[in-house]
Amino acid sequence: MAEEVLIPTSRRITSQLTGSLLAVAFLTSFGSSMLYGYNLAVVNSPSAYIKDFYNQTVLRRNGTGLTEETLTVMYSLTVSVFAIGGMLGSLIVGMLVTRFGRKGTVVKTTVLVFVGGILMGFSRICGSPEMVIIGRFITGIHSGISLSVVPMYLGEIAPKNLRGFLGLVPSIFIGTGVFLAQILGLHELLGKEEHWPFFLSVIVIPTFIQLLVLPWFPESPRYLLIDKHNVHATITALKYYRAKCNIQAEIEEMQEEQRSLSSVETLPVWTLLADERVRKQVLCVVVINIGMQLSGIDAIWFYTNDIFEDAGIPEAEIQYTTAGTGIIEIIAGLIGCFTIERLGRRPLMIFGFTMMGICSAGITLTLILQGHLPFMHYVSVGCVIGIIAGFCVGPAGVPFLITAELFKQSHRPAAYIVGGSLNWLSNFTVGFIFPFLQMSAGSYCYLVFSAICFSVAIYVYFCIPETKNKTFMEISRLFSKKEAVLESEGLIHVDQLKLKKMNGYGGVEFDSSSSVPRQTHHSSRFFAVDGEKRL
Repeated sequence: MAEEVLIPTSRRITSQLTGSLLAVAFLTSFGSSMLYGYNLAVVNSPSAYIKDFYNQTVLRRNGTGLTEETLTVMYSLTVSVFAIGGMLGSLIVGMLVTRFGRKGTVVKTTVLVFVGGILMGFSRICGSPEMVIIGRFITGIHSGISLSVVPMYLGEIAPKNLRGFLGLVPSIFIGTGVFLAQILGLHELLGKEEHWPFFLSVIVIPTFIQLLVLPWFPESPRYLLIDKHNVHATITALKYYRAKCNIQAEIEEMQEEQRSLSSVETLPVWTLLADERVRKQVLCVVVINIGMQLSGIDAIWFYTNDIFEDAGIPEAEIQYTTAGTGIIEIIAGLIGCFTIERLGRRPLMIFGFTMMGICSAGITLTLILQGHLPFMHYVSVGCVIGIIAGFCVGPAGVPFLITAELFKQSHRPAAYIVGGSLNWLSNFTVGFIFPFLQMSAGSYCYLVFSAICFSVAIYVYFCIPETKNKTFMEISRLFSKKEAVLESEGLIHVDQLKLKKMNGYGGVEFDSSSSVPRQTHHSSRFFAVDGEKRL
């Protein structure tokens, strides 16, 4: 049997942006990712009405109202229970995507939105604060699932030269969801006391549209081939998502990964965490997902009105100022989406976290000085806008994209469980603790977020490699230390690396007595480079 030589085919695995790719990216993001942003911001403008509803309901039940501290705890639970549901959803996403597929999971979990929306919509009529809290919890489960599965789905259907662009489409819709909640929350629209239950349950509308249309789109080709071994369905899906071009190179790249995973099943989380060969990748996912939430962005979204009130913005103008920040989110998201394939993942994350760190420190400074310098009120608003813009440019979407890129098919679901659960745990921590941190530390509470942002930016600069325009196999090999040393020292050329067998991590098996890879005896297979075929 002929030796199998690893020849890069990466230059051929490119494609143009097709209408079908753009449509599925917009549809999944519209019916799933947008709901996450909407649910983050929807409790902001009606907070006074929700608190009054809680207090009046308890007063009717018990004859006495709630204390201010108890009411704060109850409202904080309403805000943060969404994150508890999200954490639960992120923990089960691996099981769902393995069983139902990527698109199948998006479609089947829409039922959660309908249940949660109905509970919140009828909570006032039923006089039940519990329905609001349970509804928020259920919609949180849906967002926990969709925040992982949508980037996974888009990352797997996208050609490598468009993976960053499509991977950031969900972050644009997250910003759109926040903006939509801010606009609908205006007093002239759904910001009145009698409208807040409907305001919370609007989420069923985009989900219903998604449920009608998304089932007609194909499943992820990579899932169909590597997980389901269905070559015919894979070819059909690729032809649907690609322009009229040769898809053979892309199928060969998938088959290379499939062979490397021939003896590796989808890994559980504990196996992923215990495996030293992917420890660097896991650490990268842990840091950027925790940093994404502990950056303080959720404190900004959850409590924007309170922050602007502290900054001295007149109460009548706060709702319009808050809505204006939503436009910044969308613009910043679009900038990130259209520059990621040119600049790369690392620059967007480093710039975003650094900008957030500077602006978080700026909020502390302005809140301290605004009593002496009246113009500091406006600087404070500018710092809030800077935090939101910095977040939406990179940290809002790149961590989910990076999680998909750093792992191969067998490891990806477990990696999303790790990253997603930590992301949501951090989300809950900020949402629940921030009001108390603000009461105890005052203006200085934002310095905590500033320090975290700078720390994550430094980590990304030194520890996370650039993944732009690389296949999943090429990214996996970036973390193979021995290969990197051999290539940098010029001991062997990448085209001369001979595979005995792939171990499931993109590594090469070496003789213990030699620094040269052992030769393979796999069945003959051709890999193309520059239009030529080599053994």
